[in-house]
Amino acid sequence: MLRRWERLPEFMRCDEVRPYYDILRRKKISLWLKRLFDVTAAVILLIILAVPMAVIAVMIKLDSPGPVFYRQERVTAYGRKFRIHKFRTMVDHADQIGSAVTVGGDSRITKVGAKLRGCRLDELPQLIDVLQGNMSFVGTRPEVPKYVRKYTREMRATLLLPAGITSEASIRYKDEAELLENAEDVDKVYVEQVLPEKMKYNLEAVRRFGLWKEIMIMFLTVGAILKR
Repeated sequence: MLRRWERLPEFMRCDEVRPYYDILRRKKISLWLKRLFDVTAAVILLIILAVPMAVIAVMIKLDSPGPVFYRQERVTAYGRKFRIHKFRTMVDHADQIGSAVTVGGDSRITKVGAKLRGCRLDELPQLIDVLQGNMSFVGTRPEVPKYVRKYTREMRATLLLPAGITSEASIRYKDEAELLENAEDVDKVYVEQVLPEKMKYNLEAVRRFGLWKEIMIMFLTVGAILKR
């Protein structure tokens, strides 16, 4: 589950990443259990949620023209790129007519999309990404390549683990879109202000990595969604 240091991509083999790598190297059993949990839980949830997901797919098609899924290129462990699965919540080709970051009151969001985003139901298809090994239930949210290129050397340590559906940073910044709503340059504000703050939590999560901590994050995520 964790590559040998010599097999890491060159951009990750730096002094700033090494302490995080050494911490994870001592937790190989936990990493193996993490993957076992991800696969088992993803299979069970896909079976349980198959019918609700089918209903959501129909609602999306009836609401606006375009595909059911939004497939955007993101970055996961070791800098590997993949195309994430999400229910489409915006007009088709929204990423070509605006920022890669969504802001509050974004005119590109559809009526059904707004409801899905409010309950984070748009992220249900990421269970497929978990099964494929591109994501985990808990981990740093996968960024688009242009934001990953802005990572500091220390931030690259988050790429030692698969990207996640949720995280402590995701919970604390669940209203990220509203925070960026009035920004003149959304990308600039996100890279210079929001991303560094989120990364503090993501890096701390790598330092404190443990399966029980991740299960707790999942419960906290559910609580945050219900509260909202």
